[in-house]
Amino acid sequence: MSKISSLLRRTFGIVKEHVGTDHFGNKYYSIPEQRTWMGRTVRARRMVEPSKLVESEYTEGSIPSEWDAWIRGRRKDPPTIEELERNQLYREQIKQKAREVEDRDSTLQAQEHAEGLVARPMQTLIEGHASAKHFRQTRPSEDPISTGNTFEPGSWAPNKGTTSKK
Repeated sequence: MSKISSLLRRTFGIVKEHVGTDHFGNKYYSIPEQRTWMGRTVRARRMVEPSKLVESEYTEGSIPSEWDAWIRGRRKDPPTIEELERNQLYREQIKQKAREVEDRDSTLQAQEHAEGLVARPMQTLIEGHASAKHFRQTRPSEDPISTGNTFEPGSWAPNKGTTSKK
């Protein structure tokens, strides 16, 4: 490390090198390995200075994946503007191809339905449980029903004239 950067670090704090800016306005910095005045080594770091200072304003994709890979150390060199533009164009082409495939698929499905090759899904309204004896009835029976191995509870209400004794 040079004596000038050492002097600047001691005078003004951390020395950070501006590496680049993305199209959102986020600024990326590299902080080289430094020694403190006590001789302790502080490892090199990478950081981003966000354009939006409120964390709640950030959503998925607020930092491009290329810059995210650089920040996390998955790539050695920061991305270039040409690389970012090329990757963005590639993503747009993939999205366009996906839309075309989806349109072709929906057209083919409609054609198969029209020709009768594929049955349309059934739209059914299910009321209650089909195994219940009162299926599609508005109200279950008052008395329990029991025949052999099957039991179906009825509705129960306590008698109004009786009181419980303790």
